Amino acid sequence: MSFEIPTRPPEHLDIPPELERLSELAYNMWWTWDREARALFASIDPALWGRYLNPVRVLSLTRSANLKELAMDPSFRARVHAVLSRFDADMGRPDVPGGKVAYVSAEYALHECLPIYSGGLGVLSGDHLKEASDMALPLLGIGLLYRRGYFRQLVDADGYQQHTYPELDGLRLPILRVKAPDGTTLRVPVELPGRTVNLRVWVTFVGRVPLLLLDSYSNQNAEEDRYITSQLYVGKRDTRLVQEVVLGRGAVAVMKALNIEPATWHMNEGHSAFLAVEALRLSGANDLPAAIEAVRPRHVFTTHTPVPAGNEVFEDDLVRPYLEDTASEMAQPVDALMQLGRSPASPDNGFNLTALALRLSHKANGVAALHGEVSRKMWPDFDIGSVTNGIHVSTWLGREMAKVLDAHEIDDPRMLAERAGKLSDERLWAAHVAQKHRLMRFVRTRMVRQSARHGNSPEALRRMADLLEPNALTLGFARRFAPYKRADLLFTDPERLTKLLTDPTRPVQLFMAGKAHPADRAGQEIIRNVWALADSDELRGRIVFLEDYDMGVGRLLVRGVDVWLNTPEWPREASGTSGMKAAANGVLHASVPDGWWAEAEREGTGFTLGEPGPPNTERDAKALFEMLENEIVPLFYERDEGGLPRSWIEHMRACVVAHMGRFSTRRMLEDYARDFYDLGSGNASPSS
Repeated sequence: MSFEIPTRPPEHLDIPPELERLSELAYNMWWTWDREARALFASIDPALWGRYLNPVRVLSLTRSANLKELAMDPSFRARVHAVLSRFDADMGRPDVPGGKVAYVSAEYALHECLPIYSGGLGVLSGDHLKEASDMALPLLGIGLLYRRGYFRQLVDADGYQQHTYPELDGLRLPILRVKAPDGTTLRVPVELPGRTVNLRVWVTFVGRVPLLLLDSYSNQNAEEDRYITSQLYVGKRDTRLVQEVVLGRGAVAVMKALNIEPATWHMNEGHSAFLAVEALRLSGANDLPAAIEAVRPRHVFTTHTPVPAGNEVFEDDLVRPYLEDTASEMAQPVDALMQLGRSPASPDNGFNLTALALRLSHKANGVAALHGEVSRKMWPDFDIGSVTNGIHVSTWLGREMAKVLDAHEIDDPRMLAERAGKLSDERLWAAHVAQKHRLMRFVRTRMVRQSARHGNSPEALRRMADLLEPNALTLGFARRFAPYKRADLLFTDPERLTKLLTDPTRPVQLFMAGKAHPADRAGQEIIRNVWALADSDELRGRIVFLEDYDMGVGRLLVRGVDVWLNTPEWPREASGTSGMKAAANGVLHASVPDGWWAEAEREGTGFTLGEPGPPNTERDAKALFEMLENEIVPLFYERDEGGLPRSWIEHMRACVVAHMGRFSTRRMLEDYARDFYDLGSGNASPSS
């Protein structure tokens, strides 16, 4: 592998010598997309695994006597050997030759046991690293270790979202401390106005790809600076700014400390743009134009959203102190550096990190074809292409779908899509039904737990467990509850919604999940309105809101519902990868022609709501109801003599065949490797 990251051993684990490599496996997130590895850890202690889904926790909490007993068990040792043989074969492949890539993102979603992510950006970042490992690309990731992560969501009995921030313990997470030359934990210095902040460096391995996580919670820092990396997407603008400065400068500092010289720096969204300013400082050029020309060829930038909140803008007075030392060192006026963050369309509106990243990158892209068009209109002074997002299929494909496709044999989603085209109706439908039943079991359990916390009686909880109908048409909606995503589009006509959901012969149920940012009052009000209808006597059990949305909830939903809803205001959904995950599992997409669906839609693979154009809530809600009533519901309930929905199954098959390979991270990383990363000549197809 391209990167050798020295680590300090996990001294708190007591593992018999015969099983000592289980520790290596536990600290490599490869297990998150290898089913046999997860089953191996689950078998050590099923109760601990079910509670934590974290192999480090399982190994640290399992009694030493139990581990010693397993070490003497020939069948268990054989399973360990089989998993490690596959792991070693994967890790032992040669890297694609070429320059190293440093991928820098504010969040990474690898698994719910490492909660340092919020939503789609983090999931995309995590899937990017996983696919880079599968393809043996010489890439590493850099981010921040948020001690309090993103918030945990509870919804009270009246539907109000509550926010909790439990503190994470690094020793209980699948992360290791990076070792400095003197044997201590590596720390890298970052200069801030009037002081130096030292960042501890942690690492988790994502297969072959190291993910370095920077952490300000160190006794070498003043107490107030220890909390810089405490929370993801903190609401205070001055705290958000210092986080992003630390991310950018820290990324450059840790590469220097580890003697790694990336040929390409990939800035994933504007949150990481200050790394490019640090590159200017270190360029050694005599003037600012020369410095810019020196660093631009090594920077590429991906913008993920046309929504203003996703394009970070800070007041000049906040930013200026963070640029003064850099300007002084470069013998430049600070206003010259401030100009790098000016939006051409609104130069007086503050320091824009998207503008900064665009000016200091030689290539930039949106994350879908339509998003590229929108971005070019937003930023007409810059050349912005597009690389449509994808999903890491091995992570998101459900157990039964993976089994009928023999996915353990191959990892190329295009070949899996070909296999899906040859599946019989019976096998494809049986796999889907099994995944749907698994979702139903989870939803029942979650409903009862939520209601018990609100003080409902055992009799009420017992009735609630019987509300769901496994054979009913099940719609899914799960994403951030930002107002533009219109989670409540169907709720604009409660009477019509009630009639749709409670039809005695063709019932429909709607499962929803999602968080609103703690500062987003409008989004929280949408949750409250959804909760009120879900808790009404007429619709209880027909609408279910699942609190505390995370990767685990998302996996079950995209695998188990029948239809995935996507109803944003056009054209504000940059990509929408949740629909890709659903499509890979044969779940049909029902979406406005926005994001990935604008280029994916084709007859027989899903349903398109309306035409491209400005949003109109009343019109779009009416169109969505008509689509459900006249197309989706009749198609789902059309059955043959054996009870199979043949036409629906044909749509499912066509959906998987058309979308699994095309909208995978395999195709996405091939695009980046060919067009954005400096991997040298002859590497246009790194997966070959």
